[in-house]
Amino acid sequence: MNKLEDSSSAPEALPDWVIECLSRLFSSISDHTRIRIVYALTEADRLNVSEIAEHTGLSISAISHQLRLLRDRAMLQATREGRSVYYSLADDHLRALIKTGVQHAYEDCTNNLRREAESKNS
Repeated sequence: MNKLEDSSSAPEALPDWVIECLSRLFSSISDHTRIRIVYALTEADRLNVSEIAEHTGLSISAISHQLRLLRDRAMLQATREGRSVYYSLADDHLRALIKTGVQHAYEDCTNNLRREAESKNS
């Protein structure tokens, strides 16, 4: 059992390096374009840039810039096959985080937030 699973002890402060890692993780997925890309990759095990564009409705140039950032932060893996590069999530932790976040957004966000988001897209 790790420290997070042991609820019987008093909470401990997180080490600075863990705080830094969490900060980088959440800042990496705090952009609408990156969320769309990462979500598409949670739904499909791997996609190339054209497939990501098709799934997200974003331009290839917008996607390419964000893919570079996500790769630099070790959130994505890239595999070259012939002339295509396929992207996948670096690990299942990110997939679980995104799926949990989506579930939270559907179940736990207030009606006001939902209405606000829907009005921005109208």
